[in-house]
Formats: sequence, C-alpha cells, structure tokens
Amino acid sequence: MSKSEIRRLDREIQKTANKLEAVRRGEWWPLTGRERLSMTRALASGARSVHQGRSTGGAESRMDSIESSVTARLNAELTALHGEKQRLITEAAREKAAKKASGWW
Repeated sequence: MSKSEIRRLDREIQKTANKLEAVRRGEWWPLTGRERLSMTRALASGARSVHQGRSTGGAESRMDSIESSVTARLNAELTALHGEKQRLITEAAREKAAKKASGWW
C-alpha cells in the first residue's frame, strides 16, 4: 500500500473529525439532506408550539435525538476510517518486512 492512500485516509479522518466537532457545536452543514429535513420539521413544530403557547419539549427531544443519531453516525464513520488506516499501515509493514527478509544476505 502506498503512502498516498494513508494520506488520503488521514484527510478523510480530519474531515470527519471536523464534521463531528461542528455537529457538537450545533452547526447543520455536516447533516445529510434527510437529517436537515427532520431538524427543520422539528424546529417548525417547536415554533408552532411556542406560537400557540404550548411547551416545546417534544420538538426539543426530537432535535436532541436527531443530533445524537448524527453524532453516532459520524463516530461510526470515524471508527471505520481509523480501522482502515490501521489495516493499511499493518499491510505496509508486512510488505516491508517481507521485502527485508528476502534480502540476499
């Protein structure tokens, strides 16, 4: 495996970590279209409840559950990327060890 693949994975890991941090700050740009739609609906539902003088507890809990599912998704992506990077590093080390072992002395 080449170093460029490991560097590519490092960039992907950094992007995903940035997305995760943005979600924790409450930003919406890392959300998928479906997640944004769900958040917008929950937000509109909460605004409607406020307008009608009712509690916004249901809308807030929906938004919290969407945020936690997005966080879980990004954590899973991050874990998968770290696993893939480790696999590539291990594979490269095996190739290097095999190359050294096949030396003429």
